[in-house]
Amino acid sequence: MEKNKLVKEIYRKKSFLCLGLDTDISKIPSFLLSESDPVFTFNKQLIDSLNEIIVAIKINTAFYEEHGSKGWLSLEKTIKYINSKYPELFTIADAKRGDIGNTSDRYAKAFFETLSFDSITVSPYMGSDSVKPFLKYKNKFTILLGLTSNLGSKDFQLYPKQENPLFKEVILKSLKWNESNNLMYVIGATKADYLKEIRSIVPDSFLLIPGIGAQGGSLKDTFVNGASNEVGLLVNSSRAIIYAGNNNDYLKKSFKVAKSYQFEMENLINSLDD
Repeated sequence: MEKNKLVKEIYRKKSFLCLGLDTDISKIPSFLLSESDPVFTFNKQLIDSLNEIIVAIKINTAFYEEHGSKGWLSLEKTIKYINSKYPELFTIADAKRGDIGNTSDRYAKAFFETLSFDSITVSPYMGSDSVKPFLKYKNKFTILLGLTSNLGSKDFQLYPKQENPLFKEVILKSLKWNESNNLMYVIGATKADYLKEIRSIVPDSFLLIPGIGAQGGSLKDTFVNGASNEVGLLVNSSRAIIYAGNNNDYLKKSFKVAKSYQFEMENLINSLDD
């Protein structure tokens, strides 16, 4: 997907909400378990219900890989369904790949060619040759792990605590790579204090923001500190939306939570024009 199409969808829907499909079969409504593929059915119904208030979908591959070939088939069916019925939705493979060049090249082919995702999360900590195979694809985006929302992020990403902690060095170094315009960055909502500085380093890049909702990040603080002139944010919510209900009304409850995020986002986007 071209970046300008994503920006257009953000302004059309007045939303920068990303739906995280961290689908755990033990948590989906029990009446779906009689389906031939309960995970895909759950995903499909959520996508059909929420497509007009979200702009992106992030599929966490771990929740599918744990079930082996059956889980991978659910993933394949889900991404194929999105691409065929809702091609305007920006798709993210939350796979956190990153390995030596030859291996990364195969990962890139798997997710960009075979599965046709628009983007993939990548760990940068093996250096440039582990990332560059992903960057060569036109209109595909590599989302580098920058400053994540988990408690353990301080172990390495914030070390040392002087002028340039490691996460900042990673971002600065990545801007020197060829095709760095195809980069996005994961920045946790629980790290909102760092967002303003990060935005000054990458003024035009999209930031994928996990940590809203269950992890306690503030949507308003994220926007105030991290929005670009084109919004430039994809705020992900997974558990708070997809597990809002577990009975026959689960879609209604999920929509209510997602709509509350989108309503706040609409007000924030409109504030850019004030």
